[in-house]
Amino acid sequence: MLKQEAQLYQRRVYLNKLIAFQDTEPVKIITGIRRCGKSSLLKLMIKHLLEQGKTHEQIIFMNFESMQFSNMSVRELYEYVKARLPQDKKAYLFFDEIQRIEQWQDAINSFRVDFACDIYVTGSNAYLLSGEYATYLAGRSVEIKMLPLSFAEFIEFQGYSIKEKKDITGVIRKKIYDNEGDLADAQELLALYMRFGGMPGLADINLNIDNALVLLDGVYSTVVVRDILERELRKEQRQITDSTLLRRLIMFLADNIGNSTSVTSISNMLVNQKLLENNTKKNKPAVQTLQTYISALLEAYVFYEIKRFDIKGKDYLRTLSKYYIVDIGLRNYLLGFRDVDTGHIIENIVYFELLRKGYDVAIGKIDDKEIDFIAVNAERKIYIQVTESMNDPATREREFAPLRKVKDNYEKIIIANEVLNTATQDGIRIVKLIDFLLAE
Repeated sequence: MLKQEAQLYQRRVYLNKLIAFQDTEPVKIITGIRRCGKSSLLKLMIKHLLEQGKTHEQIIFMNFESMQFSNMSVRELYEYVKARLPQDKKAYLFFDEIQRIEQWQDAINSFRVDFACDIYVTGSNAYLLSGEYATYLAGRSVEIKMLPLSFAEFIEFQGYSIKEKKDITGVIRKKIYDNEGDLADAQELLALYMRFGGMPGLADINLNIDNALVLLDGVYSTVVVRDILERELRKEQRQITDSTLLRRLIMFLADNIGNSTSVTSISNMLVNQKLLENNTKKNKPAVQTLQTYISALLEAYVFYEIKRFDIKGKDYLRTLSKYYIVDIGLRNYLLGFRDVDTGHIIENIVYFELLRKGYDVAIGKIDDKEIDFIAVNAERKIYIQVTESMNDPATREREFAPLRKVKDNYEKIIIANEVLNTATQDGIRIVKLIDFLLAE
């Protein structure tokens, strides 16, 4: 039986993706960092099914974070579901955090083969999509990658609404209104988002540092302990053994979002701080150890890695990736709520907004210049520079320079939080950060 929700907030983009695959063969796999809303998305889908006329008898929901199912074997999982299947009706099976069941993929594959059912699964570690899983369900699953709240979702979760309104120049822009219909201070709300991030649990607390610290500490501790350290204990050969090193690496990557980084340079820094054992023979063990720890953080969706692309050579480069943290509030929790490094914070926010909008994203390299992002989807390609302000002439020239070097006819934009003049120059558009974040 489902726990009654005080309020189930909408995540329309993700729900629509699930609905698009409803009653199709692929297993729907929802992935993302802890507490980003995966469980609520399953409940939203269940609510949708009930509104369609499906019965409670047709729906089986299991949350493997519950003690009720915590020690269940894969055989017990199979028998539990089999005993509760409806007679002569299609079943809808929902499994939350299923990676906690060893060999879970055996049960999922059997359900798919043996019964008339539609299957939905969540997991907080990309490891569940590798190895045997890929073999069992190759071509028979679809992954829906879930992220913390976008700025638009953050606004709605805080009780505001977004409406289109024509400004004095006749241009239609999106404005933010409070629940009494009064115009809200959009920049103030953006500052809150840049400070506290987009974890959905923020909607249930007053937005202050003390409350945010409690919520974000819970996210961080759960990710590190359950999704990295505990998972390692369940593997046949444990590779991540030093929790202090893991936490130090998290701090380093959080402090260096948007900076070009190599595993070797990180390794050297940690060796100098005596947090990673060195080896006189080319430092290889240190680098290999560190790469394992970074991979674990990527698998747990704490950080995302972005590669560099040589625009002239039309190929990806193997050196100097960048890392971005999945939620800027989590970074502020780790490093302290300080009003510094705003440029990289904005860059981090723009990167994840591009992912939400369905773009594949790379860093652009052209000659000796770097373009912050190249964003590509089936319909569009955009070269993007990101900066805090475009009000200083020297900053404007610095941001225009790399885009001018690109000679193709694809769209080129500069996204800035502070903009006095948004006039297009040399075919390059200047876009306010708020307008970019509120755009569909």
